[in-house]
Amino acid sequence: MPIRLKKFIGTILLVALVIIYALLATAVAVARLSESGPLVHFLFFLFSGLLWVLPAMVLVKWMTVSPKS
Repeated sequence: MPIRLKKFIGTILLVALVIIYALLATAVAVARLSESGPLVHFLFFLFSGLLWVLPAMVLVKWMTVSPKS
């Protein structure tokens, strides 16, 4: 697969990942944290705010690795 096509597909997938992940994290926060204190909110958003980086790193690595010839 050409590197330009991989970068195009990866960019679309990365934007979709961020949007879907943000919606899911917000839905979980609204459903589960309504009665929790500020420390629980802080820890949840700290953890969930950093967690999306793991699949994004895999996706970026896939986008930048050129095919072996």
